[in-house]
Amino acid sequence: MQQKDLFPIIVISGLFSACLAIAAVLSSKIISVAGLFVPAGVIAYCVTFICTDVVSEVYGKKTANLVVLSGFSALVLVFVLIQIALYWPPAPFWQNSESFRAVLGMTPRIIIGSLAAYLVSQFHDVWLFHLLKAVTKDRHLWLRNNASTAVSQFMDSVIFITIAFYGVMPIWPLIFGQWVIKLVIAALDTPVVYAGVGLLRKRRLIMERSS
Repeated sequence: MQQKDLFPIIVISGLFSACLAIAAVLSSKIISVAGLFVPAGVIAYCVTFICTDVVSEVYGKKTANLVVLSGFSALVLVFVLIQIALYWPPAPFWQNSESFRAVLGMTPRIIIGSLAAYLVSQFHDVWLFHLLKAVTKDRHLWLRNNASTAVSQFMDSVIFITIAFYGVMPIWPLIFGQWVIKLVIAALDTPVVYAGVGLLRKRRLIMERSS
């Protein structure tokens, strides 16, 4: 990849890592969406699949996997910094330690579940996306976008919910609810994926002509 092509990747990687980090923080809260129960970070996390699909389509599998790895590094760093902040002695006049811990005091199960689900689902998403791209001979972007996301998000939901909440909450309603919401978001974000791919390809074409 040429040096001048790095700007879109840097922007997308930043968006990817930011959504990934905040999704992990928000997922300790369970919310209700149309009668379905899901972790509050579901929308932010779905944005990460948009990012990898766009990068996969325009820049290829290797670059998409690098984005996934950079996001994993960011996620690990977020968890480490949160733990440091939790255990660092507060100032004597600060009275919000319990509230701070209630919001950010993620259990080891949530941390392990997030990391395991992330690695499996994101790499699987990139792999299946490119498999479908080869099978369809670069046609039907909507198909590989939705199909790869549907399978990968199901894997993510099963792994995360099982590790984080088994024995504490009813896991199957959470898994089903989270997956259904993710499927709806995946269907709705298809135009966003097409727009992102179109803009990046147009930018690349303009830069190739000007070079």
